[in-house]
Amino acid sequence: MKLAYYPGCSADGSGIEYGMSMERTAKILGIELVELEDWNCCGATSGHSTNKLLSLALPARNLAIAEKTGLDMLAPCAACYSRHRAAGKVIQEDEATREKIAEIIEMDIEGSIETLSILDVLANQIGADTIKAKVTNPLNGMKAACYYGCLLVRPVELTGFDDPEDPQSMDKIVQALGAETIDWSFKTECCGAAMVTSRPDVGNRMLYNVLRNAREAGAECLVTACPLCMLNLDMRQAAVEREYNTSFNIPTYYVTELLAIACGDSPNTVGIDKHFVEAGSYLETVRSRAAEAKSADAKKAGAGSESSEDAEALQKKIDAMIKGFEKNTEKMAAKLIDDQESAKILAEVVTGDEKKIARLAEFMVTDRDKAVKAAEAFVAAELKKRAK
Repeated sequence: MKLAYYPGCSADGSGIEYGMSMERTAKILGIELVELEDWNCCGATSGHSTNKLLSLALPARNLAIAEKTGLDMLAPCAACYSRHRAAGKVIQEDEATREKIAEIIEMDIEGSIETLSILDVLANQIGADTIKAKVTNPLNGMKAACYYGCLLVRPVELTGFDDPEDPQSMDKIVQALGAETIDWSFKTECCGAAMVTSRPDVGNRMLYNVLRNAREAGAECLVTACPLCMLNLDMRQAAVEREYNTSFNIPTYYVTELLAIACGDSPNTVGIDKHFVEAGSYLETVRSRAAEAKSADAKKAGAGSESSEDAEALQKKIDAMIKGFEKNTEKMAAKLIDDQESAKILAEVVTGDEKKIARLAEFMVTDRDKAVKAAEAFVAAELKKRAK
């Protein structure tokens, strides 16, 4: 797979771990990323808050550059993804606006390529089974809440690759890595975005609600695919804890970080050491849990193997006893009953009766006393029958 790559402004700054792990993820999965030449900021919040035409022209310029490559474009950042999808829709549906944009950016643009989310690429184009096959260090024992935020799957008329209320694409990816994903109600709630900076009284409350809901749902970590969500959940978590006099200590990971780690990369290779909430210790805990589970499975398998071997050996002994009865019934009967006359009767009773022979053979191997009692019962029943 080959894609045009729009890293966005955060990949070398506030979301550097995302940029690092994105490149590793692409290499692991065989995705060739062709970074756009001379790309520009998509405008993010500032653009569409200032001027509508500007907010379309900024991402449109990137789309025009991508069109020259003939490749669909990957935009990992949720805001970048949203702005490019919005611009692409206008370019495709509004000819007059497209012509204005072309004049502004001084480039031809047709709307011929698609902007893709990393979740769409991983879940729907690569596939969970392919990802699972690459895993060498499964994240067994991890309890993760997948946090999509408000832009990755909404509005549905711009996205459309996942359910806007209960998305599952990131969950499928994380599950393929071996982790358990938590079912929770805040997976698409806003984290506060830039409001955490401009109106912390509002933004911190929104962020607090997300963290609290994740903890109450049983999550031990959060997973995201948005640099701004990551910034709020990770860097601002301590401030929220202070304001609400509580402690969360919930590490947050980019989905690409976890994929690279599960596929053999060391945590620091993808930037785990750059997190604000210490995130390495939890990965060690997960690794220990995975090792314990693997050991338990091995012991269980070994016990099952031993049990199977024991059963096989037991059956061989029983089969040998059956052959003894078939070869010399009287001799075998004499082993169970000392009285010669009764032993002779027993031999006559069991000769040709496979069920009786099999029962006596099994008891002779497993419980000698039961074998004797069964033999005496056969003789007594025969004598009673003859007395009638």
